Amino acid sequence: MTTHASVLLKDYTPPDFLVDRVTLVFDIRPEETRVTSTLTLFKNPDKSNKSSVLKMDMGDFEIQSVTLDGQNLSSNAFQADGKQFIVPDMPDRFTLETRTLLCPEKNTRLEGLYRSRGIYCTQCEAEGFRNITPFPDRPDVMARYTCTIIADKTACPVLLSNGNPVKAGDLPDNRHFVTWEDPFKKPCYLFALVAGNLSWIESPFVTRSGKHITLKIFAEPENIDKCHHAMACLKQAVKWDEERFNLEYDLDLYQIVAINDFNAGAMENKGLNIFNAKYVLADPATATDDDFMNIQRVIGHEYFHNWTGNRVTLKNWFQLSLKEGLTVFRDQEFTSDLNSRSVERISNVKTLRALQFPEDSGPMAHPVRPDAYIKMDNFYTMTVYEKGAELIRMIHQFLGETLFQQGMALYFKQFDGMAVTVEDFLSVMAQAGHMDMTQFKRWYTQSGTPTVTVTRSYDPDTRILSVTFAQHTPFDRNQSEKQPLHIPIRMGLIDPEGKDIIPEQKSLIQMRDDTHTVAFQNVPSGTLPSVFRQFSAPVKISTDLSDEELAFLMARDTDDFNRWDAAQTLFNKEIQTLVSAIARHRPLTVSQNLVQAFETALSDQSADRAFLAKALAIPQEMELANLFDCIDVDAIHAARQHLKTHLAATLTPLFLNTIDQCGHSDPESLSIQDIGNRGLRNLAISYMASLGTASVHDIVWKAFLAAENMTDEFACFKILCTTTPELKRKSAARFYDKWSHDPLVMDKWFYVQAVSPLADTLPCVKDLVTHPDFTLTNPNRVRALIYGFAMNNPVHFHEKTGNGYEFITDKILELDTINHQIAARLTGCFNHWKKYDSHRRVLMKQSLEILAASPNLSTNVYEIVSRALA
Repeated sequence: MTTHASVLLKDYTPPDFLVDRVTLVFDIRPEETRVTSTLTLFKNPDKSNKSSVLKMDMGDFEIQSVTLDGQNLSSNAFQADGKQFIVPDMPDRFTLETRTLLCPEKNTRLEGLYRSRGIYCTQCEAEGFRNITPFPDRPDVMARYTCTIIADKTACPVLLSNGNPVKAGDLPDNRHFVTWEDPFKKPCYLFALVAGNLSWIESPFVTRSGKHITLKIFAEPENIDKCHHAMACLKQAVKWDEERFNLEYDLDLYQIVAINDFNAGAMENKGLNIFNAKYVLADPATATDDDFMNIQRVIGHEYFHNWTGNRVTLKNWFQLSLKEGLTVFRDQEFTSDLNSRSVERISNVKTLRALQFPEDSGPMAHPVRPDAYIKMDNFYTMTVYEKGAELIRMIHQFLGETLFQQGMALYFKQFDGMAVTVEDFLSVMAQAGHMDMTQFKRWYTQSGTPTVTVTRSYDPDTRILSVTFAQHTPFDRNQSEKQPLHIPIRMGLIDPEGKDIIPEQKSLIQMRDDTHTVAFQNVPSGTLPSVFRQFSAPVKISTDLSDEELAFLMARDTDDFNRWDAAQTLFNKEIQTLVSAIARHRPLTVSQNLVQAFETALSDQSADRAFLAKALAIPQEMELANLFDCIDVDAIHAARQHLKTHLAATLTPLFLNTIDQCGHSDPESLSIQDIGNRGLRNLAISYMASLGTASVHDIVWKAFLAAENMTDEFACFKILCTTTPELKRKSAARFYDKWSHDPLVMDKWFYVQAVSPLADTLPCVKDLVTHPDFTLTNPNRVRALIYGFAMNNPVHFHEKTGNGYEFITDKILELDTINHQIAARLTGCFNHWKKYDSHRRVLMKQSLEILAASPNLSTNVYEIVSRALA
């Protein structure tokens, strides 16, 4: 296996040359695009040891000419090897013009300039701009950009770039041009271009200061009617950022473009956001409630980047969480303010625990600010995004809303237009909050998930309840010793009557040492601690609460998150007991305490049904796997299925009543109440379907046929694909006949079949790879079918024959010749191979070794494989 060198944080040095202005001309023609780049560069005045050698990054393209201050350079006067562009003996200030030849039609990596279903677009973060023209492709080089796009008027009537349009006109041969100018300095990763046959909707918006701006959303003509929800979300985001963060939009025009082929969710390019179409296009017939909520979240996220990421950007890529973690926190607050805060918090923590906690304990474990990387694309991780957001949330708790907002205002005042570091952000927060952030900074530099163990002692004579917290973070490849972290513990005390007896002003405990004990005076006997309310810190929590106490908190805790967490803990403990019984070949029984707690919750007519839909859902198998040191996928599957069936059989009348009571919501409404009704009804149908009877299958089939929106139709389709091969075949055929014209709905069709637990799933997935509607060049389609199988179908991916591993290994190698980023993400399915039984460990290691031995393995996949095998 060819090795690749790491880029190290400690080796960071400022750039030798800075760029003042960038002028780009794109001449787009069939099968080739000619790019003329004119850069005004100067030696960095802050660099003490000034070099005269200009070194810029470049991709694998043809350089047609190079001009320095108006003089053509011969090919001997510069070096260009497809990675670096080097010119020696440069003056202090100069103008460099390069002309390059690109072929976006053949660019399947979707980095730089590429074409998606006839639409030309760019993706430059993290290091895509170098695939367009030679450039110092790093975030601390900021410049002002002017971009002219020339293209055929029929094929590309719409020509877009960053900033504002300043000039446009017609050219001979049915061609035309538009020139765009961005008045703000930006790093090259925020450059964007779109050209194609697009329709759009637009809406005016008047900012709080009275400024008139125009909001536009572009999509292919056949999809433009699905953009109205996205527009409503965009207006909500603009208004919310003004009201909550006192931030106004700074250009006259804000544009979003929906693209079918996109490696990620969306990109916050200044003034011209390019989105994966799945986070823009929606109507009730084709999008689920989750889709609508994700659109709101992602629209908000990319808009909020205008200030946290664009106006204030990064000194280097190691600081990525400074824009992503901060902006995830902002989008979480946005959706929480507009919807149910508790339900949103539960959803966010489920994601964190299911995906980030395992990342923290696997080969890709890294601090929120990494120390090193080989390929930066691999570090757009749950740790950087989701855990990074939790760090901002902890700061917000320490300071409170008022002081936190003062810190944010100071951040923009001091660093607007600059490229900064985590230390810069912490310094303004320390200043605003009058607190020392030295220990808190360890959250950014120390990897791993701390476990906080909570124990109690109660003295009935003095009525003193003592609660002791002990923190421990396991060592890993990054640090052999872990230091104690500064942890906020939001806490309540629930007395036997269900009342919270801690005043709000005393509810935040700050833990700084390995252990911390708090003594509460005059506490009634039987009072229970409610710890880490609203999940106040990203830690694993171990308590000494009994099942009966957990059931009480599930019913009576005044913190909704902890009510949900108590329910999940009961589920987890029950699954662990069942898995142990399966391993010992003992009869399977279910705790009556759990059944009673479940029944009480489901019977509560006053409960928030959106909350119940979260609280009463058994954790998924991939989440449950995190509970075990050695993962037995078959036992986990059997245990979960047994628990689900037992609850369904025991509480059948209650489930049927729930299905009936929740079946009268407005099918097109996105109110919290109607979303909750649909969620709880579909959960009840899923429980009933586990019984496997013909009468229940009939209920599901009729609900599938009668569905009046995609939420219900998709839920029933997914359930039917868990029942019998015949119902799976019949429902899949009907779904396909109805929706084969809609690419985003077809992603759901592929996904549901990929995650089916039925025995024929792997042969079915192999057949679907050859389906005419499947292609490896579309990331959404790959994520639906291939990722869906590898990441969300543990029983069949981890099939003892090793056939699942072999199939995915072949697909990784095939994908790696098409799109390195997508192949590397898929390779992560082998990251935890050491946690499985010896037989599966051998087979998974063999797959990793096959990948490692591939002679043309990309740097992206190499990094994942080498860390997994280390």
